Amino acid sequence: MKSKILDIHGKEKGSIELPHCFSQKIREDVVSKILEAKKSMQPYAPSLVAGKQHAAKGKIVHRRHVWRSGYGRGISRVPRKIMSRRGSQFAWVAAEIPFARGGMRAHPPKVISQMKKLRVNKKEMKLALMSALSATTSPKEMTKRYKSLEHAKIDNLPLVVEAKISTLNTKELISSLKKILGEQLFKVALKIKKIRSGKGRRRGRKYKSNAGALIITGKEEELKSHVFDSANSKNVSITDLAKGGVGRLTVYTEQAIKEIGERCK
Repeated sequence: MKSKILDIHGKEKGSIELPHCFSQKIREDVVSKILEAKKSMQPYAPSLVAGKQHAAKGKIVHRRHVWRSGYGRGISRVPRKIMSRRGSQFAWVAAEIPFARGGMRAHPPKVISQMKKLRVNKKEMKLALMSALSATTSPKEMTKRYKSLEHAKIDNLPLVVEAKISTLNTKELISSLKKILGEQLFKVALKIKKIRSGKGRRRGRKYKSNAGALIITGKEEELKSHVFDSANSKNVSITDLAKGGVGRLTVYTEQAIKEIGERCK
């Protein structure tokens, strides 16, 4: 399977033989399994001393002739703290237990249970990566992911560009990608940040944005601009390529294609 190499003006410069990992069967089930395994949660729990910062003296004993006994007083054997006393007469209130005022929380969240991650086989991880890479070469998967491209004609996938693209500044990069992608694809490629509607604005998630295009460069190449998401061929992952579904609009440099081929051997 061959693909065209485009220059920064969107004109054909040559062709490149794509590695076998770009023509594999697309296994969405395996990709979704990996994405689920990659999800992480911020562990949270109450303080270890919450509800225990008082002078409650354990459970009240119910024996006769014992100091601080609850015998004959008609009270339950729960931990209590003494508010005042007169001789052997105590005014005490329940403390520490969940139903008491200022007590501990009943069944609090456990940090250890939130840190457990799903384990994935190495072969499944490799299969998912190859599926995600193959989906970037499929017009069918791309139109499935982007509703605005439903009736668009998409050619020359995957998009392979010369290494010079990594040296461009922001203004030049936007201009270059407009020529490479064309009008319809460029609308999808741009990252658009919007203010969220609803209560989320007041809850620390004021803005929301689309994923935009992903530019994958070689190990020695580095994109100067941060307008588009970028990843290195050495560490590009399934979350980069397929978060939100397979078929993300992806632009590769010529060097990145060669290095991904070596990685998937």
